[in-house]
Amino acid sequence: MTRDPDPTGFAQITELDGTRHAAMPQDRLRAIRRGAEALRERLLDAPPVHFARSFNLLRIPYPAWFAFTGVYSQQLLKPHMVHLLARTVLVQYDDFEGRLRTLLFTPADFEAGNATPYFKRLSDQTPKFLHKAIAPVYQTVLQALAGCDVAPEQIDHITYDHLHTQDVRRWLGSANAPGLLPNAKLLVHRQELANVQGLLPVQAEWYCPHGLDGVPTERIAAFDGSLQLGPGVALVHTPGHTEGNHSLVYRTGDGLRVSSENGVSADSWAPLQSRHNGIRRYAQATGAEVILNGNTQESSNDQYLSMLLEKTLAGTSALHGFSNVVPSAECSPHWLFPGAPTSHLWGETSFGALVRA
Repeated sequence: MTRDPDPTGFAQITELDGTRHAAMPQDRLRAIRRGAEALRERLLDAPPVHFARSFNLLRIPYPAWFAFTGVYSQQLLKPHMVHLLARTVLVQYDDFEGRLRTLLFTPADFEAGNATPYFKRLSDQTPKFLHKAIAPVYQTVLQALAGCDVAPEQIDHITYDHLHTQDVRRWLGSANAPGLLPNAKLLVHRQELANVQGLLPVQAEWYCPHGLDGVPTERIAAFDGSLQLGPGVALVHTPGHTEGNHSLVYRTGDGLRVSSENGVSADSWAPLQSRHNGIRRYAQATGAEVILNGNTQESSNDQYLSMLLEKTLAGTSALHGFSNVVPSAECSPHWLFPGAPTSHLWGETSFGALVRA
């Protein structure tokens, strides 16, 4: 790890440098596993974060063949849609200077995000009286913060594993209105910013068309590679789902927790453990160690390697036998789409105690 001279006090992670440079995919995989194991050991030496809690926000109908890429290709009977339960995660930690920081991961502004072409088309094709049944909203981000007595002014940083469907203007402000999170900066991988600014049509299907328009440049902090925010918190570059995808990693009392949308269920990172016959048999037949969330396939090989990176970093839970990787949007049962193919539901999680500043 090399300290960054930037005054924010972040540090660049070096254990994964060069791990994707080898010509042979197997050599890349071996290098990634070695780097991930070294990074895992170092992060496990750090103290746990003060507090981490996830909050249910809303449900999203999502095509099953995207959610579990490859699994249903040979099945005659297959689900058409599954439900993803989108969450935001609040993490409170000390930075490298010992200052208390509060990070908000994947705070979705679902009202503005409805302008995303995929969701707009789905909304237009669905009778209005079914909207709340198909995509129920449990709470807003501000309601989630109020529920644990955190003021919007306390949020130092917001970040997303990637910017699909995201509109950040309500949080950070624009030319027309101030932001509701007045002290927050967006931490975003530089490649993800480049994607937003120069999209291919197939990529534009999943990005909110004006999600960054007019956001003050000083409210956006772009980074390269993988970044450590404090002794027990990191943003690890995990390209694949998008080129600039990154995963949240934080230290808890029982190990490391990783969050990402490279996969959508516990089964995605441990398909051989799955109690769902289709997922388990697909993994047995193909040798797949992970199952990709493949709504965009910019680089499926990179995504496969990234999920193995996440799996190595997180380790396996002694409680349920699945990897400690929590999908940022989790496939979960719903009465309209029963029989969700998931063997372990994470649900809302909580660790530690909130520090009152």
